[in-house]
Amino acid sequence: MAGLTNETVLEALKKVVDPELGLNLVDLGLIYEVQVEDGKVRVEMTLTTPGCPLHDSLTQAVYRVLYGLEGVKELNVEVVWDPPWTPERISAQGRKQLEERR
Repeated sequence: MAGLTNETVLEALKKVVDPELGLNLVDLGLIYEVQVEDGKVRVEMTLTTPGCPLHDSLTQAVYRVLYGLEGVKELNVEVVWDPPWTPERISAQGRKQLEERR
């Protein structure tokens, strides 16, 4: 394993799926920023709407997945609302997955 990097964190975050849309948080465009330094991981993310009923379960899933990574000593997950999420943030892979379900 190459160690703890932004890429390994993003790859792990792909395991967290929004149950309403069926897409992972990365492809949904909900992950705004990842910083990794000396075992300290900071994730800035958003949700599709401020009143999202999945707020707690999704953030808990992020903590669970990332604390499962080797080398994580400290983890800070911050949910932000600026800039607001829009469907344009969905990745090409995410759009493809949504199209295949239609």
